[in-house]
Amino acid sequence: MSTSLDYALCATCATQFPSASQPIICPICEDPRQWVPASGQAWTTLRGLRDSAHRYRNVIEPNPHDPNMHFIRTLPSFSISQRAILLFSSDGKSAVLWDCIPFIDDATVRDIKQLLGDRALVAMVISHPHFYSTHVEWAEAFRCPVYLTTKDRPWVMRPAPTVQVFFDKDVLELAPGISVHRVGGHFDGSLVCAFESPTPSRNGKTALLVADSIAVALSGIGERVRLQGTVSFTFMYSYPNMVPLTPDAVLHIWNAVKNIDFDVVHGGWDGRDVWTNARAKMLESAKIFVRSMGYTQHAMLEE
Repeated sequence: MSTSLDYALCATCATQFPSASQPIICPICEDPRQWVPASGQAWTTLRGLRDSAHRYRNVIEPNPHDPNMHFIRTLPSFSISQRAILLFSSDGKSAVLWDCIPFIDDATVRDIKQLLGDRALVAMVISHPHFYSTHVEWAEAFRCPVYLTTKDRPWVMRPAPTVQVFFDKDVLELAPGISVHRVGGHFDGSLVCAFESPTPSRNGKTALLVADSIAVALSGIGERVRLQGTVSFTFMYSYPNMVPLTPDAVLHIWNAVKNIDFDVVHGGWDGRDVWTNARAKMLESAKIFVRSMGYTQHAMLEE
């Protein structure tokens, strides 16, 4: 008997559709921010992933500097290869899952529930449509709502009113010490997450979780002296197609986060972490980005 495990899943972006019938195209991948492989549109299913010879599995790893944050990723790599991040609230009673990865199985549900202990998973929240993926499967497995911005509602390929909660606020608190902030840019509704850990290990400051409107650059990883003009972050409309955001969009993003007292940033992929002075590095990167586009006078440069 067919179940949601047999629903069509885009092999490129891992967006799940509402039936086993394969669409002609994946609207997420046809969009200028994404891509369709030269070999053409391809499909799979969650059942296909579970039964695959690749033996996909999810790995849950604690943040080495904070026991209240855990990184979740799939091995071997599949689709966009993003990670999800499990956050424990500052009151110790609840948890929030930031972003979504495509693969989910019984072992994943069991391991996360064991990690939660007496905490309740009160919400999932997803940064932007490229990570919407199989969020309905996750929300149903953990019996929790998934929060999505109304501005990005047209990009939801599998509507599920029983678990999806759409919101319009620029700032939304999901649990004590866990809030999301709409920054726009990559998508109109793109989000970042501010996390105040119950046991912060980095000067007591907030960690900022980002994905695509703000992305951790490779040069931002590691602690070393870098040449002047080297960025730690970048700001793109499309990463695979290398289309930058405008200076006005970068300024809008900065204005949305500049009042958050963060010192650490965790990106959307494994290892994309900036462990110190992240706020200052982000401001510096934004100015380098704007100058590199030929602007010598812009409000971003006055920040």
